[in-house]
Amino acid sequence: MPVRAVAIAILAASLACACVVVPVTTADYDRDCQLVTHHMALQMVQVAEINRCANQGCEMMVIAGLGVTAASAIVSGSIAIVGNIAYWAERRAGCAAPPPG
Repeated sequence: MPVRAVAIAILAASLACACVVVPVTTADYDRDCQLVTHHMALQMVQVAEINRCANQGCEMMVIAGLGVTAASAIVSGSIAIVGNIAYWAERRAGCAAPPPG
């Protein structure tokens, strides 16, 4: 078996799913500020599996899966960064320093 075929088989086995990256918002209560704070994180979600493929069909599915995963990571990462900046600004505006006492 050629080295290229073995490498593709190993890659296909390790990436036997098509995944996308999505931003997820979590909420926590900040007792010091007495308000609910939010935070965005990235989460991987499986959308399809590579069940049966042969020869070039496998190669194309793995390449397409990697492309979708990379693109969704870039878009979702940008959304998470902007969202976290907005949540940080919201927390700064809503959290007044406790009075000295």
